[in-house]
Amino acid sequence: MREVAIIGAGMTRFGKFPDKGIKELVSESVREAINDAGIEKSDIEAAYVGSAAPGIMTGQEQIKAQVTLSAMGIEEIPMYNVENACASSSSALNLGWTAVAAGIHDCVLVVGFEKLFDKDKLKSFMALGTAVDIQNVEQFLKDLQKKYGFSEGILGEGSGKNRSIFMDMYAYYTKLYMEKTGLTQEHFAKIAVKSHKNGAHNPHAQYQKEVTLEEVLRSGDVAYPLTRMMCAPIGDGGAAVIICSKEKAARYTSKPVWIEGSIVGSGKLSMDLGDTLTKRLAPKVFEMAGIGPEDVDVIEVHDATSPSEIITLIELGICPLDEATRWVDEGYLEVEGETPTNTSGGLASKGHPIGATGLGQVYEIVHQLRGSAGKRQVQEPKVGMTHNGGGILGVDAAAMALHIFKR
Repeated sequence: MREVAIIGAGMTRFGKFPDKGIKELVSESVREAINDAGIEKSDIEAAYVGSAAPGIMTGQEQIKAQVTLSAMGIEEIPMYNVENACASSSSALNLGWTAVAAGIHDCVLVVGFEKLFDKDKLKSFMALGTAVDIQNVEQFLKDLQKKYGFSEGILGEGSGKNRSIFMDMYAYYTKLYMEKTGLTQEHFAKIAVKSHKNGAHNPHAQYQKEVTLEEVLRSGDVAYPLTRMMCAPIGDGGAAVIICSKEKAARYTSKPVWIEGSIVGSGKLSMDLGDTLTKRLAPKVFEMAGIGPEDVDVIEVHDATSPSEIITLIELGICPLDEATRWVDEGYLEVEGETPTNTSGGLASKGHPIGATGLGQVYEIVHQLRGSAGKRQVQEPKVGMTHNGGGILGVDAAAMALHIFKR
């Protein structure tokens, strides 16, 4: 397998843009990536385009890549439409990486986009709610409650109508970790404060304002222990990268960011709450990259809720289970901390336009490894990582993509 580098990255600001369509979101991010790479559109040999719900939200199905890219003059090349829930664009990156590493192409474009905001919030929640086994999810959760003797249902009143059903499931899983670790709602609020502080320094973030601990705790209950400011907002956005073979990259940049590990996996129907897709995939991607969890200098994780940030670090083997509270209390996750996490602001502050989320994470890591992240820059990072999950199968993620990068 050949070495593969990212030579260009671009993204839109994530947010609510009722006047922007999917063509505009794709064009803005792709043009920035092409300009950043210093290539011409004619150098692109194939395109891998990830999105999750444009059919539901905009009516555009089936040829999303061809429609959005032809509008900006990229035509005729092989184009692959990739749909894998919130992991769509990071799954597209895995496919693009595979093609370049295998010698099929020398230079490819990878894109992620989503148009998720609508004045009718129910439409957005319904779109998000399709990333489960529609036919069996309620019965599965009832069987789970019966097996473990839970006194209260996992899905609360209003689930899927005034909030995504994922919030109820995240809340339930979070409470299990609270019992295991001693983490409290205040710990999760501290993580949210940190995320919003980072987002305030990120011009691409949906929320660019620092918040206090009290503001987070009083921002409105979603599903205990989650408050509104602990949950990723609905929004629109696009992100893109140009990846090349080592030989091709050398023509364009002296600061390539190397993709050292790229892996995609799927969940399974299980009632074993301790056996997660993150835990199963982590050892594989670390082995592929030839490093251990302790070698990661900066990481972007899929924090659809703030508690997910610390839970993910535990499941990746980065944060010891019995040290979780100390890591939060002592600032380990801060930009200046031992393991800077979600320096972009994460999904909670940067936003979560699901099809664009994975490459939005990659954009941040590329700039961190280049040393161009501005006020949120980590001191001389050498290894970066992204963790991007999507959908729910049973009680686990349905899709997951992990990537490791080096400068």
